Amino acid sequence: MYLPPTLTRLIELFSKLPSIGPRTAQRLAFHILMAPQEQAEQLSRAIIEARGRVRFCRTCNNITEDEICGICRDERRDRSIICVVEEPQDLLAIERSGGFKGVYHVLLGAISPLEGIGPDDLKMDGLLARLNGEEIKEVLIATNPNTEGETTSLYITKFLKPRGIRLTRLARGIPVGGDLESTDGATLTTAFEGRREIIIN
Repeated sequence: MYLPPTLTRLIELFSKLPSIGPRTAQRLAFHILMAPQEQAEQLSRAIIEARGRVRFCRTCNNITEDEICGICRDERRDRSIICVVEEPQDLLAIERSGGFKGVYHVLLGAISPLEGIGPDDLKMDGLLARLNGEEIKEVLIATNPNTEGETTSLYITKFLKPRGIRLTRLARGIPVGGDLESTDGATLTTAFEGRREIIIN
């Protein structure tokens, strides 16, 4: 391809982003190239500023620009229950649902032997410090429903079980709006295992 080296380099950098293939990378690069100079500069400054200012919360490892994130500072949150997630993106997804009012602990990863990630690579120390220093009644494990997430969940469960704290796992099953015919077997099995009693008032 007869592209200028600088444009080729930009396409290569875009293609390294998650879920960005070669064609999408090329479209993004050409969009930046054709955009007004000011827009390109704003994007550049926003990336540099975010990279320089955003850090991990000292308490839970959520993303923040301060020492402590907004969720950990919020006095309205129920601090007796900690939801353990893999990444800050998972925390944001749960927050969008509006169904959880406790606090979080972000592991910043999941156990994956194939990628060389073991239990020591997870941010467990902060969780243990919180369990020792706060009155925690429940730890809700909300790792992803894949091999890495299940392995991480099992490790956390075995690690925390001797402490006598209530351990729960985020339920999985048939999605709202879904139908049984198109639901895979593993999801159906999990839905049956996680079934609850019907209570009529």
